[in-house]
Amino acid sequence: MRRTVCNVGMAASALLAAGSALADDDPRFCPTRPSIGGSSCTTEPGRVHVEASFLDWERDDQPDQREDRIAAADLLLRVGVASKTEVQLGWTAYGQDRTRDKASGGIDTIRGTGDLRFAVRQHLAGEKGRPFSAGVEAFVTAPTGKYPIGDGTWGAGVIVPVQYNLTEKVAVAFTGEADAAANQSGAGSHFAYSGITSLRYKFSERVTTTAEVSLERDQDPQGHETHALAALSTAWRPTKVLQFDVLAVAGLNHNSPDFRLVTGGAILF
Repeated sequence: MRRTVCNVGMAASALLAAGSALADDDPRFCPTRPSIGGSSCTTEPGRVHVEASFLDWERDDQPDQREDRIAAADLLLRVGVASKTEVQLGWTAYGQDRTRDKASGGIDTIRGTGDLRFAVRQHLAGEKGRPFSAGVEAFVTAPTGKYPIGDGTWGAGVIVPVQYNLTEKVAVAFTGEADAAANQSGAGSHFAYSGITSLRYKFSERVTTTAEVSLERDQDPQGHETHALAALSTAWRPTKVLQFDVLAVAGLNHNSPDFRLVTGGAILF
């Protein structure tokens, strides 16, 4: 009898341990979107993140013209190749740029596809349960699209995101980026850099909201500009491997686009 009770106890302990292991073994589902900042989280080996913008609309209203840019099926494929390393492939399947001259009323519309983006992301620091994390991402863009949907020439850059979890619900982050950005002329490149500060609040396991402020400096030979942006995004996860999200961005100075609205989602395979 005592032996039977002992066996039952051991079996129960084993089941509890297995249950705990399964609970801790949730998939590493960490979409980069909808934040405008970067992320240090990488896809697990053998798994694939697919992220897409269903609709991305941006308006820039200047004294002499109004420009509306629309992108659809903006795709990002993230593949885990090591425990802390992933490769990425991004491409915009369709884009439209519509410019209306306010004086003449004339409209110029350009349609096409975007550039091809290849990137490698490496997680540098931070483990599950620890507050600090950091990573680095290097990327190259190939001119598969024409300006203004694409850049018209090669580009490259590096992104360094860091994050600190203040509590289980609140986190602060900073993303620094430096680029060899394509010249607006379509030939050659120039230096551009940016910094994005983020504050994330986790309402629940399914709903997260992020507020961000971005400063970008672009040193294009045709004119140096500084862009200041404010962004607010919300992500909803109906399951552990599916996300729907929305992002709104507002320009804070004259050189910045006035408004941008993005809807999309992500799924983990």
